[in-house]
Amino acid sequence: MSLALATGLFLKVDIIRKGGPVMVPIILCSIFALAIILERLMHLYKARSAMAKFVDDVIVALKRNRLRDALDACEQSSLPVAQILKAGIAQYGQTRQEIKEAVEEAGSFQVPFLEKNLNTLATIAHVSPLLGLLGTVTGMVQVFQIIEQRARASMTADPTVLAKGIWEALITTVAGLIVAIPTFVAYNFLVAKVQSLVVEMEMVATDAVNILTQRK
Repeated sequence: MSLALATGLFLKVDIIRKGGPVMVPIILCSIFALAIILERLMHLYKARSAMAKFVDDVIVALKRNRLRDALDACEQSSLPVAQILKAGIAQYGQTRQEIKEAVEEAGSFQVPFLEKNLNTLATIAHVSPLLGLLGTVTGMVQVFQIIEQRARASMTADPTVLAKGIWEALITTVAGLIVAIPTFVAYNFLVAKVQSLVVEMEMVATDAVNILTQRK
């Protein structure tokens, strides 16, 4: 079992080595992409799972006219929706338009926190296949250089000599696509999750504005 594992690991390392220097940034892209995806998934999951109970408690406090309790709960929470509700509660007694504007302004500051690193993820999804293409080009350049050198020396182009450049060309293309495809899928999935969460927060904010203005 250990021999098979060692053999498999050796083959993987050998394939990476044959991919040439371009494999280094491609591997780094895969590591950064995985780290961002896992971090965003955990962050959005925690934000969504904790939001329901928090919102229920704050809305109940507002309906019972316990504004101090609702404000304290918002100040003690790190949830994005807490900062939005806090901005609205702090404007209690003002006109509906003023409360609404305060809530919308707070929301505009919170959305970027939900979208943190998503632009980086999109960049990785676009750059990875380009790095693969770069490796393809450099690999083919090596092949044609060898062909030219051997032609000038009146030697035939031995396929085994050309194999290094061809390996580099093919491996980097595959590696770039392997990184780019799941990264792009994950990016779109996370964007959809953020948009869904933003819609939920907007609905909560609207309910809070209605309650605050009706109690004037």
